[in-house]
Amino acid sequence: MTLENRLSIQQMDRMIEILKQKFGDRLDQFLIPPPVFSFMEGEFIQFDQDEGWLKARFPIKQDYLNPYKVMQGGMIAAAIDNTLGPLSILIAPPNVTRMLELKYSAPISPEMGHIIVFAKLQQRDGRELYFKAEARTEQGMLLARAQARHWITTPD
Repeated sequence: MTLENRLSIQQMDRMIEILKQKFGDRLDQFLIPPPVFSFMEGEFIQFDQDEGWLKARFPIKQDYLNPYKVMQGGMIAAAIDNTLGPLSILIAPPNVTRMLELKYSAPISPEMGHIIVFAKLQQRDGRELYFKAEARTEQGMLLARAQARHWITTPD
């Protein structure tokens, strides 16, 4: 993978600084990155705090395949959730997923190599956050779309 496809050191430092500002000394109480993100070999590619979006990349591993030799839907959902979750912690107060809905568009086979997940905050309404996400091939083919609603666990 070329350096252009990875989050720059400055962007990664910015993400860490955001978390330090939000959580201070409590940051060590959190698993950052989450073990499941590391297990899935996820990589952050791009992040824009002002626009409220995050892009991540996940390999299509043999361990993720169903009997039809394509990526199991739950693993696709996990990749999407592993992009939505970090985005939500970076741009909003502590929150949890209340609803995650996916629509699959195409099978994902190991020959595709990786999927790219793009997640974006659509709106905030009080303590509710509304997100959209897409999973695509590295060439841009749409594989799945998702909508999520998160609940901010503590009032501002």
